[in-house]
Amino acid sequence: MLSDNFSDLCINLKKNSMKIIGIGNALVDVLTQLESDDLLRELELPKGSMQLVDATRSAQIQEKSKTLKKQMASGGSAANTIHGLAKLGMETAFIGSVGKDETGRFFEEDLKASGILPVLFHNDSPSGIANGMISPDGERSFGTFLGAALELSADMLKPEHFLGYDLIHVEGYLVQNHVLLERILKLAKENGLKVSLDLASYNVVEENLEFLRDMVSKYVDIVFANEEEAKAFSGEEPRLALDYIARHTDIAVVKVGSQGSMVKQGNQVVNIQPIKAQAIDSTGAGDLYASGFLYGMVNELGFEKAGNIGSLLSGTVIEVLGAKFGEDKWGEIRKMI
Repeated sequence: MLSDNFSDLCINLKKNSMKIIGIGNALVDVLTQLESDDLLRELELPKGSMQLVDATRSAQIQEKSKTLKKQMASGGSAANTIHGLAKLGMETAFIGSVGKDETGRFFEEDLKASGILPVLFHNDSPSGIANGMISPDGERSFGTFLGAALELSADMLKPEHFLGYDLIHVEGYLVQNHVLLERILKLAKENGLKVSLDLASYNVVEENLEFLRDMVSKYVDIVFANEEEAKAFSGEEPRLALDYIARHTDIAVVKVGSQGSMVKQGNQVVNIQPIKAQAIDSTGAGDLYASGFLYGMVNELGFEKAGNIGSLLSGTVIEVLGAKFGEDKWGEIRKMI
């Protein structure tokens, strides 16, 4: 149980802190621990990538992996980041689209249980499922059936969805719907929100490069990228990629795995050290890094502390299967912060 002093601190943070809303694909993660990478090759899923699949292929993935150890949890990149922020005491909400099915109800109830306000559109299509395949080295590869998540459209979004919030965190997977992403970014700016964007996956960046560069330059304040995504966006290795991204946005963050991360704003560059961790599954590492970094920034802790909180969260989540960990661990993290 938290101490009275810490509980009071959380209450004060809720009263005084910025409000953050996320938007992205509302998915339920079905995470499978692989015994080798042979199944990835059989399913033609490039290791480390996110591939979109239809309902038939999604069912095939689940059938071929049915004897392996699995775990189910609400997911999606932006939803994972918002979950982390809520666990740190921030006031949060999430916009997405789900089906009128058990999977959709599971997703919505998980948001509520974490103190996140659901802003969900309900559609007749089945809810989206992210089939996550976790390699023995901890790398994750996704065959994602978007289902109802794909039905989130530009005309559903109204200015009132953005009112009362200070920052919106957007997952880069939405870039595959150009009209939707541009609508989100324009509405956010028209309503005075800062915009944070996670580039999401190197293949998604490559497939939408010129449009994504244009959107970042026009609307985005904070960009998160791992080294593969940063190279896809810039054509450069991590350090030069950081410079390139920082020329297009206010704050650039490039994560380089076991080497930590780098942050740049203007001429200021801060190197963030990683924490030591035993990697089991990298699912959610980037999403939870964004949770910690954004928490630090909105609470004016500076780049180094914000990055350190990001490293703490990402280093913690890679030691468990999936993008979430238990309340006991969250209690420890809140006390450390």
